[in-house]
Amino acid sequence: MKVSIGKRLFFAVLLAFLVVAGIGVELVRWKLSDRVPRPSTDVQEVSGWVEQLSAHYRKHGDWSFLPADPEQRRRWFLDQMPGVEANGMPALRYRSPNLDYRIGLLDGHRRFLAGVIASPALVAIASVDTVRRSIVVDGVEVGYLVVARSQNPDDDLAIAFLLEQQKNLLLVLAVGVLLSAFAAALLAAHFRQPIRQLADGTRRLGQGYFDVQLPTRRSDELGELATTFNRVAARLKDTEHWRQQWVADTSHELRTPLSVLRAQLEALQDGVRAATPDTVALMLRQVLSLTALVDDLHELARADRGQLQCDKATVDAWQLVAEVFKSFGEKFREAGLTPSLGAAPRQSAVLADATRLRQVLVNLFANSVRYTDAGGRIDVHGDLFERELHITIDDSAPAVPAALIERLGERFFRAEPSRNRQLGGAGLGLALSRQLVDAHGGRLEFAASALGGLRVTVALPLESR
Repeated sequence: MKVSIGKRLFFAVLLAFLVVAGIGVELVRWKLSDRVPRPSTDVQEVSGWVEQLSAHYRKHGDWSFLPADPEQRRRWFLDQMPGVEANGMPALRYRSPNLDYRIGLLDGHRRFLAGVIASPALVAIASVDTVRRSIVVDGVEVGYLVVARSQNPDDDLAIAFLLEQQKNLLLVLAVGVLLSAFAAALLAAHFRQPIRQLADGTRRLGQGYFDVQLPTRRSDELGELATTFNRVAARLKDTEHWRQQWVADTSHELRTPLSVLRAQLEALQDGVRAATPDTVALMLRQVLSLTALVDDLHELARADRGQLQCDKATVDAWQLVAEVFKSFGEKFREAGLTPSLGAAPRQSAVLADATRLRQVLVNLFANSVRYTDAGGRIDVHGDLFERELHITIDDSAPAVPAALIERLGERFFRAEPSRNRQLGGAGLGLALSRQLVDAHGGRLEFAASALGGLRVTVALPLESR
């Protein structure tokens, strides 16, 4: 069953009010209770009272002898109380000093006639006991004397006070309930609006409207929740943008080699071009380009699912750097670049998959060769920082704009205009390299190089000994 926040708040405030009221009642009972224990004389006093009221009723035949005015009736009713023996001696008016405020008279149909009758609410709240004595005339119950008392006779004064004030107490209770409802309504209105906004915003997110934003004027937990919601919505919006861009870039990267293949095949089919070794080589290059692109996409998809397989073992990372660096010697010369390999660090053993690490280094070196201007330099050096091995590759101009450095490693991203598509590459190499380094517990970082180009740092944790 759904219970609204307004009802929950109402019951919470009302419960707090009732608890305070209950504590107040108990304090009154404690304050007004007698400190000296004494036996109760209520039964003796009421017995004589019943006899006198029975005699009056027998004489008049009904309750018409009671005064019509309520106050006069109350005084007459109390005056009929007989005396009881005190210390063995007859006493004309000796009785419990607070019994006047705890006794009431009902007719045979239990309708109120005179005195004080405890209301059901007071009986429940103050744990008041009631004793009822029948007034019998000629074998017929014509009325009842009802005495309110506590289980502890010492509390009789407190019970008398509560009965005397029960109308006021009931009024206070009614006002308390109304105030509880009013306070609950205010609190519910205060909380309901941001909650409704959050529900509506969540519903819009579910429908694909990722531009939704909630007001963040509040400084409480709901304001913090709205701020968090806005961040999630912004992240989803960016993710959706990246997804759309990824689909567009993937289709573009696939279209280029497919278009070349289609043109060559149609030319062969129409007899425009002969199946020469050059034509076959051109088509093979396009197939290899497609294969590399699909392989990279497959590896990235596996990394996203956490299924990137790495067979880790102890590897001398710097020795692997030297091997890959040496294998690029011819490419460095063809590109007109001056390479430099620094001294080996004193420790370079890491726990890694040698094949995956080699793949990262090949991507990074190929990226430097592809984008560094002829006549430039490529410097490689290794350093130790605490328990990490940092492999740094610096290249010379052209530089990557500072605003775009943080985007390096995004899928299909290529810095413009100097590092563009004409130089080759689908913009997946750095993204895949970052995923591979992450899988080894390391980091791939980019920064501006002192040589005027780009600095790429591969940080790998050293093997624990």
